[in-house]
Parts: sequence; structure tokens; C-alpha cells
Amino acid sequence: MPTRRKILAWSAGVGGLLGGVSSGAFAQSPFRRIGVIVGTSERDAETVARIEALRRSLQAYGWVDGETATIDYRYANGNADALRRNAEALVASQPDVIVASGTFVIVELKRLTTTIPVIAALVIDPVGFGFAESLSRPGTNITGFNFINPGLVGKWKGLLSEAAPGTRRSAVLYNPRIQPYYPAMLASFTAAIPSSPVELIPTPVETTEAIRAALVSQAATPGGSLMIGPEAFVFSHMRQVADWAVELKLPGISVYRQYAQFGGLISYGPDVIDIFRRTADYVDRVLRGANPAELPIQQPVAFECLLNLKTAGALRLDWPATFLAQADEVIE
Repeated sequence: MPTRRKILAWSAGVGGLLGGVSSGAFAQSPFRRIGVIVGTSERDAETVARIEALRRSLQAYGWVDGETATIDYRYANGNADALRRNAEALVASQPDVIVASGTFVIVELKRLTTTIPVIAALVIDPVGFGFAESLSRPGTNITGFNFINPGLVGKWKGLLSEAAPGTRRSAVLYNPRIQPYYPAMLASFTAAIPSSPVELIPTPVETTEAIRAALVSQAATPGGSLMIGPEAFVFSHMRQVADWAVELKLPGISVYRQYAQFGGLISYGPDVIDIFRRTADYVDRVLRGANPAELPIQQPVAFECLLNLKTAGALRLDWPATFLAQADEVIE
């Protein structure tokens, strides 16, 4: 019996998708160049959905590829070398604005340009990483939409403890080649949230074999679990990760809804498609003269929770109705 519940609110400063847009408003708009670079693969269904949401939203604002703009789409495929090549080529083409998804993508763009406006569709700890002076006034060429914060990590720990009360530790998978900052980020986030019985263990993985070994290790002793935050490499192997977690009877949670859809226990995170839609608003503002240094970085407050009841049964977890009531969707 699937249920749906949406929390439809966002931080002040981001208007409705079509607010203020009038017909014919773009007749005099100059032809502009928009770059788009994401950390994931163009063949991934979720990536396709995100890009389509962005494309449609840009079109609603009057930025139509081949008519009022040239839109250059590039993909890193969760690979550090591909990211470097594509980011360098994109910056060299000197677009008027760049839409970027993924913190490791923003890190690379920060190295390459301080002048081209960058709208981050998904970014972690922008102040901590030096992308911005503050959330309210970035003061740099980078602004956009935050993805996770300490509060969200605390929510993951709480959901894991509630769903699988025996959980004592959680392997947090990351690829050190593309995100070497992950352990420091987790330490910073953990220090900012209340204490919890779940210990976060940064777990470097560079191959699918390493992912499997990490999951086997967690499942070998009681109390182990899995946590998947924003991570392009792991995201590109999400179905395999979920399959292994089910096989090993390992409870886990991810920021990505696909984890629960593919058989993982829980997903909880921002509504990413909505973030990509709203990114077009900042692109439009910049193309019409707004300074990214003065556009506040937005915090998402629209979240989705998916619970996989079939996997809970396989793990012999008996969830009360009060826990199930938290879900936007229950997969049976």
C-alpha cells in the first residue's frame, strides 16, 4: 500500500518555477552559452531524469537549446580523469554560466575558474570547502543548492537505529580518488550532531570488488550496516550495491531513492529532481545580470523517505506502524 507525502517548502529567496515569467519575455534575449557538468553517467536513468528536469525548467525560462542558448552537457561518469578532462574543456569554452552537480565537480571547477558563474545543483558544506564565504552571501563565483548537512547525517543515524535497533556501526562508502575529503567531512558532521550509538566508519572503495569486500566485512559481525551519502562512484553501481546488501542481509540507508527501489532498506534525502528544476531559476538570474556572489546558497527542506518492507522482512525487522508512517513510499 504505497503512500506519498511531500513536504513542499524551500528556503526564502527561491521563487516559484514560473514566477514573474511573462509570454514573449525572451524575444529580445541574446544567444547565451550554458555549460552543464555532472559527476554521474549520462546512461543512468536518474541522471537522465535530473537533466530532463533542468532542460524543461530552462526552457520554461526561455533558454532553449539551439534557439536562445547553446547548452553543452558533460558527464564525469564517477571517474576522476573523465571529470578533469571534461571540466577543463568546459571552462576553456568560456560559457556564460555553468551548472555543476557533485561536490567533487565543484572542487575541480573552483581550481579552474574564479570568474565564470557556477550554479551548484548539489553541493556539500560549501562554506567549509571554501566555495563560499557564507550561505547568505557566497562572495564568490559559486552559489546554488546545498545537498546534505550535519542534520541530515544525524537523521540517517537515527533512522538506522530505529529501523535496525542492533546497529552499532555503519560503513560510509567513498572513492578517495574523487572525494579524498570524505573522512574529514564526516568527522566535522559527526561533531555537529548529537551522540548516537551508530559509529560512522569512512570506507574507501575504488572498485566494485572493494565495495563487495566492505559489505562482507560489515555483515560478518553483528551490528554492521551501510550508509551511502552523495558519492558519484558508488551511485554508478547502486543496483549492485543494493543487491549485495540484500544478499548479505545488511541494513543500510542512502541519500539516493534508487537504493531502496533496488532493494536496499531505507533511503532518505532531498528531492533531487526538484533541486534540478529550481537550479534553472539561478541560471536565468545570472544570465540576466545577477551576481552569483550575492545569490544565497539554498538549503533543501523538501525530503523523500522510502522504506523497503520486503527487505525489512528478509532482515526480520518488525516495523511498527508509527515508523512506517514516516515514509513517503513503502515498497512491499
